[in-house]
Amino acid sequence: MTSVRLEAAELVFLEGNPMLIREVVTEDAERFLQLIKEVEDKSKFMLYEAGERKMTADKQRQQIEIITKQTNATILIAEEKGDFCGYLMVIGGNAQRKKHTAYIVVGVLDEYRGKGIGTLLFQKLDAWAITHEIVRLELTVVTQNEAGVNLYKKMGYEIEGTKKKSLMIDGTVYDEYYMAKLR
Repeated sequence: MTSVRLEAAELVFLEGNPMLIREVVTEDAERFLQLIKEVEDKSKFMLYEAGERKMTADKQRQQIEIITKQTNATILIAEEKGDFCGYLMVIGGNAQRKKHTAYIVVGVLDEYRGKGIGTLLFQKLDAWAITHEIVRLELTVVTQNEAGVNLYKKMGYEIEGTKKKSLMIDGTVYDEYYMAKLR
């Protein structure tokens, strides 16, 4: 894997293919929303079920505008040949006492999983977090999501606890891990 630094983006070559990792901009709203919906439609372990998200492109654009004005929030996009294939949302704490923390939501399209995109997004997140003085990164993950749990552990996240019976997926109750990375 080789990489080339760009201003607000990083161009990385995965298996010889160029992969751009960058922060989202308002012009990406419609494509970004489509990516989120596609990930949710095909993933068993995302919070929203297929078709449940009612966000519009205009509302997504407004959300991006709000996020880009915050110092403790961002959205990272993985893009291959102009196509969005993964994202990592960083939602910073609103209260003054929580500004040093951020909650993470990540999604990668099925056909791109297992190719290192999640790792690239988390590496870009780590650099961003240092620059923005984020001390604690946290997330939740369904305990049966082995690929997700393994990725998060590989990236330095530790299990801090378990949310018992926190999600109902297809009539089955699932637990979630609380995971966090401190720097």
